[in-house]
Amino acid sequence: MLPAGAGRRVNPRFHRYSPGVNRQTDRWVVFDVGETLIDETRVWSAWADVVGVPRLTLMATLGAVIARGGAHREAFAAVGSPHWERHRDQLEVAYGGFREEDLYPDVRPTLAALRAERYRLAIFGNQPAHRTAELRALNLPVDAVAMSEEMGVAKPEPAYFARLLELLGHPDPASVAHVGDRVDNDVVPAMTAGFRSIWIRRGPWGFIQRLPDGVQPVAVIDSLSELGPHLAGAFAALPPAPTSV
Repeated sequence: MLPAGAGRRVNPRFHRYSPGVNRQTDRWVVFDVGETLIDETRVWSAWADVVGVPRLTLMATLGAVIARGGAHREAFAAVGSPHWERHRDQLEVAYGGFREEDLYPDVRPTLAALRAERYRLAIFGNQPAHRTAELRALNLPVDAVAMSEEMGVAKPEPAYFARLLELLGHPDPASVAHVGDRVDNDVVPAMTAGFRSIWIRRGPWGFIQRLPDGVQPVAVIDSLSELGPHLAGAFAALPPAPTSV
């Protein structure tokens, strides 16, 4: 989904979602939102309808923009809607927020399996603040949820990952795995922040982008169902996991 006001600080109330005291034995898995957990086909279709262009045209243009390393907003300008943000209220009415149908099929089984393995789970992404409530309404088994607008900073800024750690209770970055679909927003900055970075190759960014020379994340996966063994290897040097959460 497209971030709204990602650089504008609002007054978040994270205390409602506090994961508690971070333990040395905690192992965190942090998930990006769009194309990691949420299939964005429906929201991009809604954007095309709102700005008045065929859906295929907007999506194909987005792919071309990604391929040349551009920002998603350039796709709107290319199809003749440079002032696309003026239509955001219309978009929200047409889209209606995250729904169960938007979750990739591997999300719930994977989160349940990781919870059973005593991982602590969180969702953070470049999204408008109201997406937090929408994600919570889906009743996913996670310890923390926050979007960039309420955090006051967005990926790929280093401050985003610093704020993420703060909201998790200041764990060692080496005890945090970050799963995302974008090389530029997820893989590289998460590695720079010291996280165990995992690239899930799905969605337009996942299929089109390529890893820079010398960049090697912990794992490259095609489905969240592949996470388990990679996480076990990534965290092998950490203290044993707790017996309960």
